[in-house]
Amino acid sequence: MTRTAHLPDEVVPLKQAKGMPVMLKSTSTSLILLGILAVITGILAIAWPGITVLALVILFAVYAFIDAGLQAARAFSSGSAGPVFGHLFLGLVDLAAGVIALVWPAPTAYVLVIVVAAWAVVGGFVEIFAGFQSGETAGTRALFILSGLVSVAFGVLLFARPGVGAVTLALLFGLYSLVYGFSQITAGIQVRRVGADVSSLSELRHAA
Repeated sequence: MTRTAHLPDEVVPLKQAKGMPVMLKSTSTSLILLGILAVITGILAIAWPGITVLALVILFAVYAFIDAGLQAARAFSSGSAGPVFGHLFLGLVDLAAGVIALVWPAPTAYVLVIVVAAWAVVGGFVEIFAGFQSGETAGTRALFILSGLVSVAFGVLLFARPGVGAVTLALLFGLYSLVYGFSQITAGIQVRRVGADVSSLSELRHAA
């Protein structure tokens, strides 16, 4: 029996193969955009000379709101219920954190540390949970778990040192954003490659 005859058993359910490349491309695009956003935010947080608490609040809120939109895009490009609810929940966490940071009267570094720490821990656990769900490659799931662990570690660090000033918080947040951003870009590139592979296998099946 030829290799072509076995293709239907080795590829994801072939009835879904035609639509998978589009879905994976959409997911990869949102991941890459999220990664680029995090990297840009990290660079701004680190490079901003003498950053104030108010400026850091605005920077964080803008990042959280855009991240919420990208999480929603990831949710509606997912193929199963688990990732949909996970990304929607992350989006709601982003929105809540951004709103709290903005509307809190007379924001202080302490308040912002607590808000960012809670946001990082909750979001990290959701990312870790998403890493154990089906529907992604092993490498992509590993990257989700890694980014989730980084988020949780960042949040725990902030909870342990809530008295840091605005400049120190900006440095920590910037470093975290850079690590998280590059992990999301890597995951997006990996998902895009999987989509290209699925598309190629689907074309081979139709040609056989």
